[in-house]
This record gives sequence, C-alpha cells and structure tokens, in this order.
Amino acid sequence: MYAFTAAEPEGVDGWQSNGRPRRRTGARCGCRAPGSCRCPPPSYEAAVERYLTGAGIAKSSARIYRISLTTWGWMLRGEPAPTGPARRGAKPAPFDLTAIDDPGLPPVLAELAAARADEMDADTVNRELSIARKAIGWGQAQGWIEADPTIGIERRPAPPDRTKALSKPQIAALWQLDASVREKTFWKLLYESAARAEEILCLNIEELFPADKRGRVVSKGGAIEWIHWQSGTAQLLPRLTAGRTHGPLFLTDRKAPARTPSLDICPTAGRARLSYRRAEESSRRAPGCWPTPSPAPTASTTWKGGRSTGSATVR
Repeated sequence: MYAFTAAEPEGVDGWQSNGRPRRRTGARCGCRAPGSCRCPPPSYEAAVERYLTGAGIAKSSARIYRISLTTWGWMLRGEPAPTGPARRGAKPAPFDLTAIDDPGLPPVLAELAAARADEMDADTVNRELSIARKAIGWGQAQGWIEADPTIGIERRPAPPDRTKALSKPQIAALWQLDASVREKTFWKLLYESAARAEEILCLNIEELFPADKRGRVVSKGGAIEWIHWQSGTAQLLPRLTAGRTHGPLFLTDRKAPARTPSLDICPTAGRARLSYRRAEESSRRAPGCWPTPSPAPTASTTWKGGRSTGSATVR
C-alpha cells in the first residue's frame, strides 16, 4: 500500500490564494451552521457525500457517481480497486482528503488506473475518469484540495458503436420469454417509454401516475421530465408493485446490504434498488434476449417501439 503523510493536528495550515487561512482537512469543523458549512470534510468518503448533495448531481446519476467515486477511493489510497463480485458493497478504508495533494500520488495512481483499464471496458474506464475529474475539480473550487492527481491519465479509445435495434420478430420473441415480472416490466417500460435505463431504475413508486400512464423522472442536468408508457407496462405494474406504495420501483432479490442509502431501500420489503449492473446481468442471462446469431453484445442494444421517437439503451 502507498504510504501517505499522516494528518496533522487541528489548526490553520498556511494561506489560500484568496487570502483566507486554510484549515487542515482533518480538523474539527467549528461552524455554527453545519447546513451551510464550507469547511473541508474530515475524510474522502465525507467529501464524496458533500459533492453528491452540493454539486447539483441529478438523482438519476448520483448512484453511478457514488459507485465510481468509491472505486477511485481505493486507488487514491494507493490500492487496486476490487473488480467483479468482490466490488459489490466493498468500500476503501477511510483516509484524509489531504492525501490527494501528496506529490507522490500521481505516478502511483497512473499505474493503478492503467492496470484497471486493462480489465474493464473503455466506456466504463472513461466514465469513471470523467466523474473523478469533475469531483476533484469541485473539491478544488471549494478550497479542500489543490492538486489533481489524475492529470496525465488518458482516456481510452472506445470501440466503434455497432448498436442495432432489435427487429420486430426479436421483440415479439422477447415478450414470450419465461422471465420474472421484474424483468418483463423493465423491458416493456424501456420499450414503450424510450427512456434511459438509468432513469427507469431511479423511478420510485410514488413518482408513478398509473391512471395517466406516466411517471416523473430526473434527467441529466437535474431537469424534471415525464415518461409515458402504454398498455403493456400498465398491465405489469400492479403485479410488480403489489403490497408496496413507496420506495424504489425495481428491487434486487436480496435484502439491502448494510450502509445502503435509505432512499435506495424499499421500506416494505427491505430490499435495495436494482442497479444498472445487476439489470444488465439479469438481461444477459435471459436466453434468446439478444439478436442471433451474434452472441450477447459487448456494445449496447437499442430498443425502439411504440409512438416514441427516441430509443432506450441497455448496456
């Protein structure tokens, strides 16, 4: 593990470029109004939460941002980020935010990022890098950190997008699959609404208006938008939400793990919101779900249908 300089005692540590004293990240906050506190957070994890709630990140994107920034937390500590099943629920040990300013971090981080890029697809690597740089830039603007240790880490060239819409016979075959109500509702809602998969997964039951066949979503940029569906989704929704009136629309099969945000837990079933990754895995396990004779796609698959003019993409 890379060894960072230990956090120093509470107090002022020099001066910022704006002439104000700079407090150490590990110092106890003395603000009398915590809700408007601008003092540096005590740890990287706390900084991530402050960023997600204070930088205007859309609800539909916050989950992906949290996962990506948790992954970067391992590498910012000088450790390789876990992959595969080991990644689920794993969190790096707490560390002081000032570690990001350590001059010895960039080369170590570049080596760890390169190793991770060899194991992950280019789209995931580039998305995580972009999220990390946005968060670091926001932290710099708050005066919490000064350096950007990701400078020098290059984006990976993405493979050409060979996305193809499923044909009408393939769509018809999809509806005949012996899949769970959750999967059928998810696919049908994507097909009929042409909404993004992340928007659908972030839906809560209380944001649905079944009588009007529409639901309220938060799009990229934080704007409130409406998605509309047709009779296929309308018939499936009561079966999916039976016995539930609040909480995430799409749930995992298991109880929510410890430290899952309360907004992502069903108050009735105690299960967690279905993640983008789990939804992808579930779709790929469904036999005959993807076009033949090609295998399950490595790129995205687009479904178009109904009276919608857009498309819904599942990666």
